[in-house]
Amino acid sequence: MNSNSNYGQFNAYFKVALTFLLLLTLGQATVAQEGKDEGNSLFSQDNLIAWCIVPFDAKNRNPVERARMLSDLHIGMLAYDWREEHIPTFDQEWKALNAHDVALQGFWMSTDQNPSENKHVQEIFDFLERNAIQTQIWLLVNGGEGFDDLSQEEKVASMGETVSYIAKRAAAIGCQVGLYNHGHWYGEPENQLAIIEKLDLPNLGMVYNFHHAQKQHERFPEFFPKIVPYLYSLNLAGLKHGDTEKFYGIGEGDVEEDLIRIISKSKYNGPIGVLNHDTNRDAKVGLETEIEGLKKVLQAIGDVEALESYN
Repeated sequence: MNSNSNYGQFNAYFKVALTFLLLLTLGQATVAQEGKDEGNSLFSQDNLIAWCIVPFDAKNRNPVERARMLSDLHIGMLAYDWREEHIPTFDQEWKALNAHDVALQGFWMSTDQNPSENKHVQEIFDFLERNAIQTQIWLLVNGGEGFDDLSQEEKVASMGETVSYIAKRAAAIGCQVGLYNHGHWYGEPENQLAIIEKLDLPNLGMVYNFHHAQKQHERFPEFFPKIVPYLYSLNLAGLKHGDTEKFYGIGEGDVEEDLIRIISKSKYNGPIGVLNHDTNRDAKVGLETEIEGLKKVLQAIGDVEALESYN
């Protein structure tokens, strides 16, 4: 048997073993995607996940204060974004969230195309492993020098190698990996789909963000049904026709109502993200403002059941 056949056979065995491992161990990370009861609104308060509230907080809350804030707002899930100064408090964050019954639904990870040598990648995996945390890794991969000169096929293959390393390490500890749209080639949903389909790993999906969709919203009706089967989380923001640079609060744009209407009629049943993405604003005020904007949109589309959940 030649080396290519050996590799193909190994890869097939790996996928079978990986699928089995995930079925055994993947618990917490899939609760939100599968846990909504039939008939409950997707946009109910108990399905909200907070995002961009760690470095984006004028009050610079510590882990305990942040967990208490989420509990007070009746938000039961957090996706954790961070900066260098937050690394020493990763474990404190985990303990505080547990104490306030807030699920660590996602964890931000950014890497170049050499993740095995990236110290932050290793620090995140060390944190997840030592605490036996099963969650979603929200992954951004930055293309290296010369990446833009590659063909489409070469770009998919190159990014696929990086994503594969992260996804396989994540699977070994019962975690999922969601490709995070954040501009450039990697941030286009069609390209992320190409990576996912090429790798065909059971713990690999997507996290889609309205605040990075300024140049994508016009084709949203076309690609959204294609990404729904892989979608782990969907984070909302306001968008305006003709503005390809800025994003706004939910309900402040003239685009997001139509997009939210499409989402409400789809088969997506994962978490809905609200974010503060403003370093000059109190994160609590930011989340409250976004929720009020969401309620305005829900009123417009007639989602009475979701509105009742906020009373």
